[in-house]
Amino acid sequence: MTEKSANQRQQPPVDETPGATPEQAFAPLEERVAELEKERDEHLADLKRVAAEFDNYRKRAARDQQSLVARAHERLVKELLPVLDDLERALDATDTSTRSVEDGVRLVHRELADALAREGLQEIETDGRFDPHVHEALLTQPSEQDDGAILEVLQKGYRLGDRVLRPARVVISQTD
Repeated sequence: MTEKSANQRQQPPVDETPGATPEQAFAPLEERVAELEKERDEHLADLKRVAAEFDNYRKRAARDQQSLVARAHERLVKELLPVLDDLERALDATDTSTRSVEDGVRLVHRELADALAREGLQEIETDGRFDPHVHEALLTQPSEQDDGAILEVLQKGYRLGDRVLRPARVVISQTD
């Protein structure tokens, strides 16, 4: 196919009627230009939509990745909590004759607690009133204090960032 025949196929025929004004002669060409501009605008809108969808996908994938890393991090810290508890119990059970053992356990306990704190672990506060979002009431005891006051901590609670890993297990007051 020659270039001339290809160009003739793509261009609409020009009205060559004798006595036609230039506006009438170019009307089919202007219509074709308008069609092509409309088609261009549609393709441009499609391209922008696909680019926006891809950008949203990238952002969602990054958020999902961060969430996955946070969950793995959370699982590790959660598994170390019983070790921290056992070390605290061992410290509480030592007597003064085993001073060197106690010093060693205290050192390990402090290092582990510091390492977990660097990873974002925070102990849940147990001073004050019971909060069901961060405390778990295992027992109630009659007391002169207001209802819901924390009397004793049976097991410390911890949070990692804004998530509660384990609620503090407590004894709360109950007035008769």
